[in-house]
Formats: sequence, structure tokens, C-alpha cells
Amino acid sequence: MAVIHETTMRPTKLELLAAWLPGREWFTGTEASPAKAGGFRLDDPAGEVGIEFMAVTDRDGAAYLVPLTYRAAPLPGAGHALVGTSEHGVLGTRWIYDGAHDPVLVAQLYALLTGRTRAQDQNLSDAVDPTVTVTAAAPTGPSDAEPAGVVDGPGHTDVVVRAGGAAPTLRLSRRLRPGPEATPTAGGRVEAEWRLSDGTRARGTYALLLPDGS
Repeated sequence: MAVIHETTMRPTKLELLAAWLPGREWFTGTEASPAKAGGFRLDDPAGEVGIEFMAVTDRDGAAYLVPLTYRAAPLPGAGHALVGTSEHGVLGTRWIYDGAHDPVLVAQLYALLTGRTRAQDQNLSDAVDPTVTVTAAAPTGPSDAEPAGVVDGPGHTDVVVRAGGAAPTLRLSRRLRPGPEATPTAGGRVEAEWRLSDGTRARGTYALLLPDGS
């Protein structure tokens, strides 16, 4: 169960993202000024890693999906995916990673897309988020999935995973756009909301499960 602490982080997540986002291939601005716009969390069954799918908007109105993981120690071999470190008022130093490169987030996103776990509220402890809808793919193998490769593109990040004898792809929609993403081969889909700069709400695809070979 994810426990949400009412405390401080220094620097804040948004301050770290302001420095990190401009270096991403899928970021379209020149200088980031991100504002939190929505998202959800997933539980780590081991209770060790925080998992958050954060939607942010920038000053030009563009919306981005930033999956983040929060760890009590560095993730070996993932220095290239480090967003930064922050001092948490309760938990101490947290190492914050781009979750597309974190095996715990990848495994739990695969579990979500195959109907084996549920999205949790971004701001409340032990609370399912009913606004997140999942069109789940039928499980065809074990629940565990391990990342085998990550490729960033101009609008999304693809994570190839090993799941039994198959190698499906988890596609993270880095540039969020209202409406369903036109991907007829998708085996599973996660849709959720985010808040636009004018205060209205939009809804669209956060993640897809693309079958092996698609």
C-alpha cells in the first residue's frame, strides 16, 4: 500500500523536473516551468519503491506524462535515468528516477495493463482511483515482467519487456493528448485525466500494451 506523507521535499519534484525536462527528446519547449496536472500511483508489492505517474503542464499548454519512482538508495546501473535527489521530511534522502527505466515500475505497469493490480489515488493513502480506466489485456503468461530495452521517441517511450516467452512493449504517452490514441494493435490501454491550464479537465491515453511483434 502506498502511504502518502503530508510533508516537504527539498528540492520539490517540480523543481527537479524543471531542470530535467528540457533534456528529453519528447519535450517540445525550450525552458520548462511544469505545473502538476494529475496522475495516479501504483503500489510496489514489496513496499520499498514509490511509484507515481505524474501529469504536468508547461507554460505553453503542452501536457506531459512523467512516470517517477522514489527510492531510499540508488538504483544500480540507472544513473542515466536519475531525475535527481530530494530530502523528504519523513523518509530522508530519496533518489528519484524516470520510471521507464525502473524495473519495479515496469513490472507494476505490466500488472495494471493485464488486470492484476489497480491504480491508486495520487494524493490519498490506500485509495483506488476510480477515474483511471484500464482496458486490460488477457494475461498470457506470468505476472512478472522485466524491462529488456527502452527507446525514447518524439511523443512516447517504448519499454520492451520479457514476460514469460513473450516480449510485449509498454508504450508510455509522454505527450498527453485528449482522446484515445489510434493504435489498433494495442492489447491493453490505460486512460486517465489531467487538468488543463485553463482549469478544465482532459482525458486521454497514458499507456498502452502492444503485443509481441506489433
